[in-house]
Amino acid sequence: MSSNSLRAAPLLRTLLTAVLVATVAAPASAAPRPGLVELTVLSNTKPEYVSGGDVLVKVSPAAKVKLNGRDVTPAFTVQPDRSLLGLVTGLRTGANVLTAGGTSLRVTSYPLSGPIFSGPQQVPFYCETTAFGLAPAAQPLCEAPTKVTYRYRTSAGAFIALADPATRPADLATTVLDGRTVPYIVRLETGTIDRAVYQFAALYDGTDPSPVRSQQNWNQKLVYTFGGGCNAGFHQGNQTGNVLNDLFLSQGYAVASSTLNVPETNCSTVISGEAAMMVKEHFIETFGPTRYTIGWGGSGGSVNQHEIADAYPGILDGIVPGVSFPDMFSAFTSAADCSVLNKYFAGSSLTEAQKTAITGFVSSSPCLSWQAGFGPKMTPTGSCNRAPGAPIPPTAFWDPVLNPTGIKCMSAEQWVTQLGRDPKTGLARSVRDNVGIQYGLHALQTGVITPAEFADLNANVGGVDAAGQLVAQRAVADPGALRAAYRSDLQLSGGQGLRSTPIIDQRSYADRAGFGIDIHTAEVSFVTRARLLKANGTAANQVIIMSSLDPAQSAAASRYELNAMDRWLAAITTDTSKRSAQAKVIANKPADLNDGCYVSATQRVDQPLNYPPAGTCGTTYPVAANPRIAAGSDAGVSKLKCALKPLDFADYKVAFTAADRAKLRQAFPAGVCDYKKPGPGEQPAAGTWIDYSRPFSW
Repeated sequence: MSSNSLRAAPLLRTLLTAVLVATVAAPASAAPRPGLVELTVLSNTKPEYVSGGDVLVKVSPAAKVKLNGRDVTPAFTVQPDRSLLGLVTGLRTGANVLTAGGTSLRVTSYPLSGPIFSGPQQVPFYCETTAFGLAPAAQPLCEAPTKVTYRYRTSAGAFIALADPATRPADLATTVLDGRTVPYIVRLETGTIDRAVYQFAALYDGTDPSPVRSQQNWNQKLVYTFGGGCNAGFHQGNQTGNVLNDLFLSQGYAVASSTLNVPETNCSTVISGEAAMMVKEHFIETFGPTRYTIGWGGSGGSVNQHEIADAYPGILDGIVPGVSFPDMFSAFTSAADCSVLNKYFAGSSLTEAQKTAITGFVSSSPCLSWQAGFGPKMTPTGSCNRAPGAPIPPTAFWDPVLNPTGIKCMSAEQWVTQLGRDPKTGLARSVRDNVGIQYGLHALQTGVITPAEFADLNANVGGVDAAGQLVAQRAVADPGALRAAYRSDLQLSGGQGLRSTPIIDQRSYADRAGFGIDIHTAEVSFVTRARLLKANGTAANQVIIMSSLDPAQSAAASRYELNAMDRWLAAITTDTSKRSAQAKVIANKPADLNDGCYVSATQRVDQPLNYPPAGTCGTTYPVAANPRIAAGSDAGVSKLKCALKPLDFADYKVAFTAADRAKLRQAFPAGVCDYKKPGPGEQPAAGTWIDYSRPFSW
């Protein structure tokens, strides 16, 4: 798509299923009879989900091409293999038909402002285009003309604006690509897609990019970056996942992202997936076909990668999630558990060792961080940004009396399309539940707390209600929300697209990093592994590599992980066997790529990492648990709400007094968790590529 076509409104562009033979995602082309012409669309993964009015198409063998009966053959260029490659423009909103040599392919085009499959868009929606130097924009679409600017890398390691890319500043750095030393000048494109501000960057070779001509300084590979956090949305965002990244650009990778790929702006992985699909399509229509796309990002960005790869396969071919979580529900479960435990701890005489054992972490500090960081995001007003200059005016925020229809600043607002809204409260239906959870069970079993302390804890711990308030009663999930969470795969199953996705879990050890950072605890990598094992019978497509937060060590780990993922995906693309996609991923994992850990910037130890790890890695990076695992949950923490079994004091192997028994009966009137049974509402995901523009059953 040209910069000029991006300025048109409404803007349409076709996202069609990838692919060249070298592409990881499976081809989606018209399936002609033998001897007929094959039409292959290269812009994206779904011919029915396209946007922006143009599409990159391959025709083999060469033949006259028509769009809706109009000859578009002049848009094509002959390629070395004698096929035709062309950017077809002028698609209309809705259905379109491409034809060539008796073969036809139906594609459906949507406005560039979206939505496509994510469902109704949030309103109001406050624009932030000016934060990127774009023209001011108007709600609710927040569209602005595209800008192309240039940056250069200095010899001191900074990216600096460059007005004229033909100039060569005295402090211009260089980089080496395939033995060639080239000036380190970057083309940076910024515009709006799907109501997000997008950016993509690539080394500049002195010419404008073209989708039908290879760029000399681009390696035909794309890294898609995701940011962190999680919040309610209702605004465009003022940062992307960072595209000016030396690790990627210096090696010839292109880098893309958008503001809606930053969960602190947009915590919906469905919307993030849609934005990534559309931005990637525009990149391909600007630079040409990609060999493969690698996901990259930590914390909330890891959730985006896991969820998009599982629910919308083909957008990302391999993922490198850092300080990872499987999904946002897992994160908020820890936040809620920690909130109730912290409240109980504040009024107790428990020691630090006892608090640590109850939380399951290496100390009680992560629980303080969880409540401080995510507790406010469970409430309608706790995370509202009221600072001067904030994108949303304070008058727009919800108030039960003054503005009952205002914006609720709670992360759950991002899941309303999937979970529904409770008509009685006006809040998103909640999956929060701690009925039957035996907090401190492991601490009781190991003698760290007494039977009396266990009984008192569970009788008085309380819960966090749907409005994020600490209450005396345990939290009870909405049955419809539970079903929807599993069906939508927002509670990550790992058994859909992830079963055939290469995963390098980048576990920077933050368990003892201190307040705020230490929510990123190491056991979570093994939570995801347990879900992969449960869903697929193997987790051989996931590699966990642990390292410290030391910058030199983190940099060494990142370099290796990028290189290993590149080699892994390259091997998959050349595998022409009849093996399944899952088998190809497992078979083509590089021989040197194994679980392990960095013990210094120059030494990586290969070691199988079972939960909890032993050996050198386990000693260097002790892996603990979390409140749910410490309460008896399965390692995958896969149940939002547990099935119950009768309270049986014979199960505990300890002696309770009559008073203790009375407290436990009070705490568990309906029974305690039975993790051997499916949880209420637990069911397989409804499938990939769910379209929320259509009704979704709760």
